[in-house]
Amino acid sequence: MSKESPVYVRTSLAAAMTIGYKNGLFYRNARSPCVNLLLTYSSGCAGNCGYCGLSMRRPGVYKDKSFIRVEWPSYKLKDIIKKISQCRDRIQRICLSMITNKQAREDTIEITRTLKQSIDIPISLLISPSILEKDDLVRFKENGAEMIGIAVDCATPSLFEKIRGKGVNGPHKWKRYWECYQDAIKIFGERKVGVHLIVGFGETEREMIETIQKAYDMGGSTHLFSFFPEGDSLLSQLHQPPIGQYRRVQLARFLIDEGIRSIDDFSFDLDGRLINFGMLQDNLSSIIQKGTPFMTSGCPGRDGKVACNRPYANCLPGPKIRNYPFKPEMEDIQRILGELWS
Repeated sequence: MSKESPVYVRTSLAAAMTIGYKNGLFYRNARSPCVNLLLTYSSGCAGNCGYCGLSMRRPGVYKDKSFIRVEWPSYKLKDIIKKISQCRDRIQRICLSMITNKQAREDTIEITRTLKQSIDIPISLLISPSILEKDDLVRFKENGAEMIGIAVDCATPSLFEKIRGKGVNGPHKWKRYWECYQDAIKIFGERKVGVHLIVGFGETEREMIETIQKAYDMGGSTHLFSFFPEGDSLLSQLHQPPIGQYRRVQLARFLIDEGIRSIDDFSFDLDGRLINFGMLQDNLSSIIQKGTPFMTSGCPGRDGKVACNRPYANCLPGPKIRNYPFKPEMEDIQRILGELWS
C-alpha cells in the first residue's frame, strides 16, 4: 500500500524527535517547537528546482529522497495528531508544506481542517503557487490556516528562471509567485504572509536586500536561509555563500522587517556589497548584541516567539551556525562580530 496524503504525511527529522518518533539529541538543546509536515505522493513533486532534494531530476526513488539534507519519515496523520496531543505543552505551531502535485490542493484543505478540529495549535501553510488559484487561499483560511509561507527562494527573476523555471524545465514562474504572495496578504492580512529567500545562488547583496524590501513593502515579512547544497542535486557542487555576506543580509533583513531601517538608508559598493547600514554605530551595536537578527526567522508560536526555528536546516550542528535556533550567547555574538565584515 502506498503511503500517500491525506492519510500519510512526512515529518522532518527534528519534528519526529520532538514528538517522540525518533531518538536523538539536539546540539545545545535546540529542540523545535514547530512540527513541520510535508505532503507526500508516489508520483512526487513536479518541480525540478536545481537545489531541492525532492526534485524529479534528482536520482533515487521519491519516497526515499531527503529534503533539506535530512530524512522526512512518513507516518499516519492520525498517529501524528496523537503524538502532538501527548506533548502539546511544548508544541507552539504546526507547519504543513505542499509540494507541486495536483492532488495537493484538496489534500491541504482536508489535512488543515483535520488538524484544526483535532488540536488547538496555530497552523501555517507553506504553499505552492504554481498549482493554486486565489479561491484556494480563501479555503485555506476558512479551514484553519492563519499564516502562509511562499518559498520564492531566489532574489531575482533571472535566477528564478534559471534554477526553478525554464532553465531546468520546471513549472514555476516568478510573476505567479509574487501574484500569489499579494493575494495571500489581502486574504490573511499584513505580516501574516512570509517569503522564503535563500542567500547564495549568485545574487549580489543589494539584489537580495531589494527583494527583502519588496516583500516588506507589500505587507509581508521574510524568512531567510543560507544555501546549503543537497547531495546529487543540480547545484550540489555550489558552495555556501561566504559567512560575511550572509551575516550582512541577515542584519539588513532584521532592520527592514522590524521597520527600523530601509534599503534607502543602506550603502553599497560597486559590486553590490553592503558597506554601511545607515545607523549610528552605538545603535547598531546594541541590536547586534541582542543576537536576534541572526536567529532563524519564521512564523511565531502562541507565545509570540519564533516557533519554526528549523534547527540546523542550513548548517551543520557546531560553532559555525548560520541561523541560530536559540538566542546567541556572548561567545556567539563575538564570533558574529568577527564574521560580519569578513
